[in-house]
Amino acid sequence: MTKYLKFDTPAMKHAGDLASDYGLSNHGLEHLDKVFWNLPSSALYEEAVFRGEGKMVEGGPFLVNTGKWTARAANDKYFVREPSTEEQIDWGEYNRPMSPDKFNGVLARLQAFFQGEELFVQDVYAGADPRYHVPFRIITDKAWQSLFVRNMFHTINNRDELRQFVPEFTLISSPSFKLDPRVDGTLSSTGIIVDFSKKIAVIANSSYAGEVKKTAFTIMNFLKPLQDVMAMHCSANVGKKKDVALFFGLSGTGKTTLSADPTRSLIGDDEHGWSDYGVFNFEAGCYAKVIRLSAEHEPEIYDCTRRYGTILENVIFDMTTRKIDLDDERLTENTRASYPLDFIPNAIPDKMVDAHPKNIIFLTADAQGVLPPIARLDLNQAIYHFISGYTSKIAGTELGLGIEPEITFSACFGAPFMVHHPFYYANLLRKKAEKSGARVWLVNTGWVGGKFGIGKRISIRHTRNMLNAALEGKLDKVEYRKDELFGFEVPKNCPNVPEDVFEPSSAWGNKDEYWKKYDALASRYIENFKLFADGVPDEVVKAGPTRIKR
Repeated sequence: MTKYLKFDTPAMKHAGDLASDYGLSNHGLEHLDKVFWNLPSSALYEEAVFRGEGKMVEGGPFLVNTGKWTARAANDKYFVREPSTEEQIDWGEYNRPMSPDKFNGVLARLQAFFQGEELFVQDVYAGADPRYHVPFRIITDKAWQSLFVRNMFHTINNRDELRQFVPEFTLISSPSFKLDPRVDGTLSSTGIIVDFSKKIAVIANSSYAGEVKKTAFTIMNFLKPLQDVMAMHCSANVGKKKDVALFFGLSGTGKTTLSADPTRSLIGDDEHGWSDYGVFNFEAGCYAKVIRLSAEHEPEIYDCTRRYGTILENVIFDMTTRKIDLDDERLTENTRASYPLDFIPNAIPDKMVDAHPKNIIFLTADAQGVLPPIARLDLNQAIYHFISGYTSKIAGTELGLGIEPEITFSACFGAPFMVHHPFYYANLLRKKAEKSGARVWLVNTGWVGGKFGIGKRISIRHTRNMLNAALEGKLDKVEYRKDELFGFEVPKNCPNVPEDVFEPSSAWGNKDEYWKKYDALASRYIENFKLFADGVPDEVVKAGPTRIKR
């Protein structure tokens, strides 16, 4: 930037004070104009404002507009197909192969593209547990994305440690660098490419910061299971009796909202590992969806949207007053806030606990409005539903989604981020759940009284009350019924929740229509599971639903 403006930016004189001796030439990045090493958040604020990358709004958040990239580019992720890992990767829709030659060409062009430019570097860790953390170097050409990295990863505050830092994995993000599908063999000019042999990842032509954290998560999802650590797309919290709870679910199902419970301590909201020692957060921050966020129902997250240090993505604000409007969806339904985990008052400072889960919750946003609000699963049913990963994609969370939710089956409740075969993760989950004696619940945070557009979204208050009852053991004392199609156990009542909520058909005006929809959903489950049936034990296949007998 200075080569055009001919004067110093705010951090120019201190850009190299926290540099590592392991320089960027080790990544083939030469002839750079300036490198800003490990700048703290306040310095990155100054740089981002100076460079016009966004605006400061009321309360102090830094607000950015990511342009057309308002969500993940789910169809643009690639792995370099090379001998050391090709047998371990589950190649398919989400794990597309790229040849080493193609990736080498992309990397060479990116290295040339950066010559004469200014870059920002953060040397950080993914993983709160030092027994399992991975040193990451994250290189960006935007100051605000470097601030995002500081929010979301575990930072280093010791100068000597920073000077001696050597990354295990390097991630380079450049929104302005475009791929060429004709040359690179990609589907578009956007790409998220990971090479495990070179231990490097490239994010090209996307400003959406979620790509940075999800790429690191994907890498952790490959590496950690090889160390017998269950990598999980889940939030996690813990009660006063060290009773850990895991909340699995895709974006929009309520992981962040439901885990931010003032009566329990938050371990993290999205990405975790489960080792032989306990549960630890991969991240150091939260990346919460904030569209129509409520001060009444989500006070902790709501407060973060008015706080210095938070990054807001694609939130509408008034240029004169700098007040934000969380209800305005004109840019995207997928408005986001990135903030350090310690902004949540009851978050655990260490972001890890040496205790094992007592409850595992699968969150599904059933847009058909037919599933019960909560059900208790036996272990075979749990593995069946974990591999199935049924939910509805909520508008805005991926590029190309419309307003109406789409039925989807996302294996392990996070198929886009899982590199190994789903069996690999399912077997790890079974082993650890058996050892810890965890109870498993399926919780519907979707619609009641009809499908999307007819029924309504289930009350957060009811869901919280049911979850609290489950976590506190109160649902152990109530009567259950066996679900007619899925065979899991549904409580007949729960403290502070109306009894008719537990029989979803009662909210439908037309009972025949309800059973047709429910049967259709069972059919979708069965068809989807045929993709996995050959490699799954018989008892798991039989734990799935049955059709209505006519």
